[in-house]
Amino acid sequence: MKKPLIGMLATLLFAGATALAGAPGAAAAAPSPTALAAAGTETQDQGQSLAQGQAQAAAVNFAGTVALSNCSGSLVRLPGSAAGDPALVLSNGHCLETGFPGPGEVLVNQSSSRSFTLLNSTGGKAATLRATKVVYGTMTDTDVSIYQLNTTYASIQSRYGIAPLTISASHPAQGTPIKVVSGYWKKIYSCSIDGFAYRLKEGSWTWKDSVRYTSSCNTIGGTSGSPVVDVNTGQVVAVNNTGNEDGQRCTDNNPCEVDPNGVVTVRQGINYAQETYGIPACFASGNRLDLTLPGCTLPRP
Repeated sequence: MKKPLIGMLATLLFAGATALAGAPGAAAAAPSPTALAAAGTETQDQGQSLAQGQAQAAAVNFAGTVALSNCSGSLVRLPGSAAGDPALVLSNGHCLETGFPGPGEVLVNQSSSRSFTLLNSTGGKAATLRATKVVYGTMTDTDVSIYQLNTTYASIQSRYGIAPLTISASHPAQGTPIKVVSGYWKKIYSCSIDGFAYRLKEGSWTWKDSVRYTSSCNTIGGTSGSPVVDVNTGQVVAVNNTGNEDGQRCTDNNPCEVDPNGVVTVRQGINYAQETYGIPACFASGNRLDLTLPGCTLPRP
């Protein structure tokens, strides 16, 4: 895992990480105007307005990303989310404040008051957001956490001018240009999807159909939970989570790829993410998690 960072590094972040703000890839063009429904107006076209606002984003920058105390993340919506729905934050399961979930462990609707620093397009602090619960969290088959906030997308847009990123419901494609946007480090990594690992094994955990980056996305600790954004669509296609640091085989911080025949491949210095296209199928209207929905393949408790 791109393991969580604590202590001095967290202090550096919340002091503004001034030196890092000018790091390569940290500066990006401002987004195009978005078209969210007005705050407090509950209309049938709210979800359509949200989708239109996301589609208009012409550049990938820090707007909508968040910094956790030890990781990165993003303010996200599902394709069917409405502006009046409670907002969601996406990160890694191994970034949960309660520690790493064990193999086979799935957390659903657990109370949480965790705070997130919401960033604007240039990486500056736009607001502090707060969770009410962990809607979903696991490190089994995937490495994901989803928090529900105590506010709506419309309220965030109205107060801070920040729109959520949309989670794509389509499987990403090999060769797609992507950007990994770290709210923790205020750094953007640019590369492409090199391919997919049938199984990615790291220590006690195994993840399915993981995204493998080309080598220029040399992500580091603290980038865990960063949204992986398809440059062509502006949508989230994966969540950054790990990389092989030392060339070891299938150990902590040294994941290995396992193909359908059990053949193991080690790629030192290569980093990975977990696909997110399966998440929308597990949510009903109102951003309500329902793991029994047809097409939902996320692990159940």
